[in-house]
Formats: sequence, C-alpha cells, structure tokens
Amino acid sequence: MTARRRAGRRRAGHRRADHRVAGRRSAAERVARRPAADRAARRRPAAEREAARRTGDAGVAARRPAADRVAGRRPAVRRAAARRAARAVTVLLALVLGAAAVAGCGGLATTHHKPGTGHQEATGDNGTLLAARDGAGHRLREVPAAGAPAVWIEARPDSEGGWNVHLLVERFRFTPESTGGAALLGRGHARLLVDGRETTRAYGPWVHVPAGVGARTLTARLLADDHTVWAVAGRPVETTVRLGAGAPAGASSDAGADPPGTPAAPGATPATPAAPGAAGTPAAPGGTPAAPAGRTLTVTVTGGSVQPPPSRVELKKGERLTLQVTSDRADTLHVHGYDREIALSPGRQATLTLTADRTGLFEVETHESGLVLTQLVVR
Repeated sequence: MTARRRAGRRRAGHRRADHRVAGRRSAAERVARRPAADRAARRRPAAEREAARRTGDAGVAARRPAADRVAGRRPAVRRAAARRAARAVTVLLALVLGAAAVAGCGGLATTHHKPGTGHQEATGDNGTLLAARDGAGHRLREVPAAGAPAVWIEARPDSEGGWNVHLLVERFRFTPESTGGAALLGRGHARLLVDGRETTRAYGPWVHVPAGVGARTLTARLLADDHTVWAVAGRPVETTVRLGAGAPAGASSDAGADPPGTPAAPGATPATPAAPGAAGTPAAPGGTPAAPAGRTLTVTVTGGSVQPPPSRVELKKGERLTLQVTSDRADTLHVHGYDREIALSPGRQATLTLTADRTGLFEVETHESGLVLTQLVVR
C-alpha cells in the first residue's frame, strides 16, 4: 500500500470519528435546549406522567404516544354509548307500558275501575249485574244457563267434629290468587252456609266445615272473584244437602241429580235437598224449640219513608224477635246475616220471626227500594 493511500485512510477515519463526536454533541445540545419541566417529565414514572396529563400539563400531554392519546378519548366514547343505551332503555320501557295498558282492558283480572264507578259495575261484562242480593248482601251476577258453572256437595262427618266436604264443580275453577279482582266467568270461590248462615269460604275442592251437632242443612254457593254471586234465572248457583245424624251425605245438585261421571261413595246415602227458602225458625241444638221471647218491632214504609225512623235494636243472644212490616208497594223484606226474607204485599202486614242466635251487627232492609228499616245488635 502506498503512502498516499495510507494517508487517505487516516484522513477518512478521522472524519468518521469527527462525525460521531458531532452527532453526540448535537444530541446533547438538543437535550439541553428542552424546557426543564419537559426534561423532568421524561424522567418521571409512567404513573406520574398520567397524573400530569390529568392535571393539564400540556407539554407532557402533547408528546404522549398516539395509543395513549386515543385511550384518553375513551371516557367520552363510553359516555356517549351510555347515553345512547339509556335512550334505548327509555323507549323500550315506554313500549312495554303502552302494551300493558292496552292489554289491561281484556287481560288478567284487575282491581282498577274508572272513577265514579264501583268495582262490581266495572267488571259487569261477564254476566249481567242484578240489583238483587243474596242473604249475605252480595249482588247477583246473571249468566246464561248454557255456560253457567255448577256445583255438587259430597259431605262426610269428621271423627273430631264437623264435616269434611268435597265440592264437585263443572265449568268452574277455584282462583284464590285473584280473589278481590275482576269477575271472570267460571272462576272464583265458594261460600258454605250451615242452616242458612255463612260459616266459611272454600278456595279449593276440599274444606272442613265446623258444623254443630244440631246442624241440618249445608249449602255451597259459587261466587266470582269480585264477591258477586253467580246466578241463573235470578237464583244463586248453589246446592243444598241435608246433614244426616251420623250418616254421610251424598252429592246433590239443584236439580237433585248426581254430577256427571261421579260415582257414588261406597256406603253413602244420597242426601235429600233442603227445601229452598224455608221460613221456619231454626231449631236450637239438640232439636228442642227455641225459647219464646217478647220483642216485637213494628215498621211502616210509605212513599220511601220509614216509620219509626231507622235505629238500632239491641238483643241478647238467643232472644226471639218478631218483625211486623207494612209497605205501600210490593217489595221483599230481608235480614242480613240470617238469610231470612219475606215478601211484602201493598197494604198488608208481613210478619217475620227469628231467633237472634248469631252475634254481631245486622241490617234489616227492603230489596227493591233499598231502604234500611233497622239494625239488629246481638250481643
């Protein structure tokens, strides 16, 4: 290698070394030209840089990585998505409430009714609501005989007292979960009456009736969920059987026939239906007649006016009361709680005698005119 070439290589090596030194010098100068806050931020941990970004350190935020800047916009994106989701939920809820309001007119039973109307009037589409009432004061709901429910009774004496009763029904379903709601045809509950007095309710086919030793008749009456009485031809849908002394009573219907497809119980004696509307005074337990009493109440009804004015009559339990009522129009006298009534003929005095063997407050009224004649307080 000639001396010239060796000299050239030495000069090239010197130039490369000079460039490296210059590069290091220029980098140091660039660092020296940065603001002091920026140089300090570069040395901070990542957590401190994030804190500086949140507090508004623009020098640091402007130079953070692109991915970090995108992440900084994520809260705003999430907030916008949350607002859109909230609007969607609001619209969906409005649609659901609207559909429920439309379905409420013909859907499930409800206790809602329009202002100014009673609950029974609001649910009168299932049958025709009559002005007549049963012995307990419940209004009758007339339905066609073809689709009316039916009931039969099968009763057996219980070894510990009372009667075990099996209610056999057709075109009827017990619905205890909707009692108090709207009347739906073929649904509701039953009320059991011993000797014409309501004793218990039945929300299923089996029920125990605590009837006394002297009990003579048992009646099952079908009611709707709104406590109106299912009726056919103006008469409640019910059945009555005689309670034999120590012998089980068989099934019976209003027509005196057994329910279709129901075999007779082994050894059961068919029951004889009780005469409807018997007006005699119930015998006291043990079959002895009730003791006579000397209370007599005379009432006159003229032109919608009651004389003497309605008041309360206090009676002792077991006391006998005779009601003498004269009306200027045809009507029906009814004693609530005792299921006792008698027809009133214009200008003729009607007499009704009963034994106050049930404690409580009971109204005496006329059915057609709806007048309260008096209130009986039995203690």
